[in-house]
Amino acid sequence: MSASIKNRVGAFGRAFALFGAAVSASAAVENNRRPHARDLEILGIDPQAFRKVR
Repeated sequence: MSASIKNRVGAFGRAFALFGAAVSASAAVENNRRPHARDLEILGIDPQAFRKVR
């Protein structure tokens, strides 16, 4: 597998993980639950700072 194909596959995997984390976090917020810290970190949100949001 060439390097350019690996980069495209990696980029697709990162985009898929980002989309999944966004869906998971938004579902948690809609259901009045705290999102998983892992999902927040993928989205670039500090889990400690998110807990302070009201």
